[in-house]
Amino acid sequence: MKSLLKSAAALAFVATTASTPVAADAPINWDSRSLTTIHGDPLPDDVVNGRVVLMVNTASRCAFTPQYEGLEEISDKYIGLGLTVLGVPSNDFGGQEPGSNEEIAQFCSATYGVSFPMLEKTKVTGGDAHPLYRWARDAGGRAAVPAWNFHKILIGRDGRFVAGFPSFTSPTSGQVTAAIERALATPAM
Repeated sequence: MKSLLKSAAALAFVATTASTPVAADAPINWDSRSLTTIHGDPLPDDVVNGRVVLMVNTASRCAFTPQYEGLEEISDKYIGLGLTVLGVPSNDFGGQEPGSNEEIAQFCSATYGVSFPMLEKTKVTGGDAHPLYRWARDAGGRAAVPAWNFHKILIGRDGRFVAGFPSFTSPTSGQVTAAIERALATPAM
């Protein structure tokens, strides 16, 4: 009976956490028609296609919120070389992003001068996670699954998972910038 319950629980977990699993090396399908900016507009294709993307789940009331400054700094430094920093507001951790999209956009602009694109507020963990985060989980494993706000996921020009960086790793750290520079030096294929 115990093994039957375990099997049922495992099946329920699989059913709620994965839609269609992807191969670990499968590139992301940047279907920007399904990506909505924080202002409610479709994300333009050229913001992500063929670019290196640093995707970060963000929150306005977190001890890591000052990382917006570092994200803006690396966006400014590398945007012309092909990097897109993509903010993804989420209230998944500690209720630290309770505001509306409009409130989040206002906070980011007024407090940190954020100019990089931000998606609408969404879930980044569990079965209801945004498709980008479900892809990252399948492609990058544990390194791609946010454990808290300001987890960073680096995606290459070819749409493949490159690396994941935990919340406590500054976006301007040598570890992150070296990975970005290596990814920028790699052609899209």
